[in-house]
Amino acid sequence: MSKKPILFCTQCGAPVERKIPEGDDHERYVCTACGEIFYENPLNIVGTLPVWEDRVLLCRRAIDPRKGYWTLPAGHQEMKETTRDGAARETQEEAGIDFRIADEPYVYLDLAHASQSHVIFLAAMESPEANPGPESFEARLFSEDEIPWDKIAFNSVDKILRLYFEDAKTGNFPFHYIERHKQGKIS
Repeated sequence: MSKKPILFCTQCGAPVERKIPEGDDHERYVCTACGEIFYENPLNIVGTLPVWEDRVLLCRRAIDPRKGYWTLPAGHQEMKETTRDGAARETQEEAGIDFRIADEPYVYLDLAHASQSHVIFLAAMESPEANPGPESFEARLFSEDEIPWDKIAFNSVDKILRLYFEDAKTGNFPFHYIERHKQGKIS
């Protein structure tokens, strides 16, 4: 179900109601006048894990939720945008760095409980310079022992960072797929 309920039909303006449409098996918003069905789909969160030498770049959020906490440059994928293009756009908007993005995803977090999919690509920074946009107070490079673990914005970011530093020990960065059905720490 939407976080913000749908109240009126976008086709005719009549009120909508929640019900299972004929031939369906999920409750949906359905227009009470014209019968338009409104399908709700998961959100794609796309971004990168930028790397410079042995450090990773994190952005300190200037927006809610979790304002003031550290995260990876990531956000909502736009319509008619590939996950890779969206990840590159979000990285540029939030971190303002020069980088080369990997061809394939590094981590895919399938978070059913949140109706979200997080697709994260590795990004090789061209220089250590960052020029964060308005959604970030600052962007900074951290080695593993410098990361403010108690100030990481999201459980998913914590997991991605821990995967990265484990992989860095071997120099092998395989694709990681993680599926979660319930809220809580991603192990």
